Amino acid sequence: MDRRTAFTATLNHQEPDMVLVDYGKHIGSFHVKAYERLLKHLGIQSAITILDRMAQNVVLDESVCRMLGIDFRWIVPNWVGVRDIEIDGEPGYIDMWQTPHKWTEVGQYYAIHTSPFNQKTLSREDIENFDWPDPNNPNMFSGLKEKAQDWYENTDYIVGADGIKVGILQTASQLRGYDKLFMDFALNPEITHIFLDRISSVINEMYRHYLEVVGPYVQVVVITDDQGTQNSLMISPAMFREFIKPRLKSLIDTIKATADVKVLMHCDGAILKIIPDLIEIGVDILNPIQTVVQGLEDTKALKEQFGDQICFHGGIDVQQVLPNASPEEVRQEVERRKCDLGRRGGYILAPCHNINVDIPVENVIALFDAVHDLGCYPLG
Repeated sequence: MDRRTAFTATLNHQEPDMVLVDYGKHIGSFHVKAYERLLKHLGIQSAITILDRMAQNVVLDESVCRMLGIDFRWIVPNWVGVRDIEIDGEPGYIDMWQTPHKWTEVGQYYAIHTSPFNQKTLSREDIENFDWPDPNNPNMFSGLKEKAQDWYENTDYIVGADGIKVGILQTASQLRGYDKLFMDFALNPEITHIFLDRISSVINEMYRHYLEVVGPYVQVVVITDDQGTQNSLMISPAMFREFIKPRLKSLIDTIKATADVKVLMHCDGAILKIIPDLIEIGVDILNPIQTVVQGLEDTKALKEQFGDQICFHGGIDVQQVLPNASPEEVRQEVERRKCDLGRRGGYILAPCHNINVDIPVENVIALFDAVHDLGCYPLG
């Protein structure tokens, strides 16, 4: 069974002959320092390209993808509208949403420094006068069609359209600040709907243009919008359903009207209460399945509750397991999640987030070795 046939079977909740393995996206790659260690361990000499400037993770070299046995190849939108600046003597940049990011030496990544709409009260005039990103900028997607077409026509890899790294809640909170945005939900809902509609229209148009370029060649597209913390949702289910859910549905409808693709949604945190909502609006694959957050610890129960309605992606913890376990314990973790989530198909195995500098390279190798030693159907 080739990879795309296995992907179709997986998405149809049928057992393929192997558990598919994914890595190498904006949210799900190696931090540059961890990647340097991996290249040295594997004996590979390769130029390093930063994939996500904020997180400082990298584009995976083709030789690394092959050695780790990764079944997906990802088209990545081009960064546009980015300006380098200096903030308090530290390197920084302003992104296309006019948001400044500052280098943090401790974490070795860039963090949001201030929010453009950080005034006390948000007005219609503020929204109308803001310098919004141009969703029709062709530079965002230049050169992507050729790469997608090459992978589609000359390999059996599952070709994916990586996310533009925008989301309704995450972009709104970036622009307004979480504290002010959540107060707006409660105290100023009318202007908040106007604000979210403006964000939603930009994001929808970006994805429409994106899929017009690469849609004929990709099988899956990523959207991102974190809704959870370690222990709860960021906002109540009622607020999610009023402010966020309709706009996520609009984005998914736009994507599926433009191209014949499956939608993989990255949604961090303790989101158990809204999984039925995500299923309802058309999410096909749910990532990252963080087993250390409240409600998602029992992956067997998760599979029993939702496994015939949605596919799962991720599940290998990067917060506690990969940094602290022995290689043998990593192998046991892979086997557990594979068996819990992979029965009857519907599971793509991956680390649930970026592999950062706190994860030993030996555990990285143990993870990918275990996948291929244990990932054939029928599952043990």
